[in-house]
Amino acid sequence: MVQHILRLKKYDEIYIKGVSLGGNLALKYIGEPRSLPKEIKAVIGISVPCNLSSSLTELLKAKNFAYSQRFKKHLVAKLRLKEPLFPERLTKKDIARIKNLKDFDDIYTSRAHGFKNAMHYYEKCSCLQFLPNVQIPTLIINAQNDSFLGPECFPIKEAKDNKNIYLEIPKFGGHVGFWDYGNRYHNEKRAIKFIEEGL
Repeated sequence: MVQHILRLKKYDEIYIKGVSLGGNLALKYIGEPRSLPKEIKAVIGISVPCNLSSSLTELLKAKNFAYSQRFKKHLVAKLRLKEPLFPERLTKKDIARIKNLKDFDDIYTSRAHGFKNAMHYYEKCSCLQFLPNVQIPTLIINAQNDSFLGPECFPIKEAKDNKNIYLEIPKFGGHVGFWDYGNRYHNEKRAIKFIEEGL
């Protein structure tokens, strides 16, 4: 995506903001061993499941039943649309076996992206392991009351050991909530301030 943007138009500065799984992806991208375009100046991650397995454990708990069922329903509906297009790779029988989010990742996500199973996908794609390598200013905002995040999703040690990572753990905000007055959200205002301050 970044390379595509740079080909379309020359930007002197690029700031990436990722939310939830998008935040995990953004942090993984800047922490992996690669040469980043010099235009990328900072990254902001909101409600980031830094450890995907830990987040799954929380999502499968009774407190998140309504959420996980809703997520599963929408994901399975999308799979049903794909099944006729790829009948040799995805069958109705496969889809019928999906009872929870881990099943979805076992049957679809992991296979579609070349992983052995869901746990292999979580292990390889969690951004937590890549945070020590982050070399540009990075803000992570994960609320204490985010019911989707397990303890391993709060990279306290990684932030302490890496001067480029700014971890904020507000008491409230839930999962991508952070509601504030005037139809603006705390995470949006904080992201803009982070960029403007050049941290």
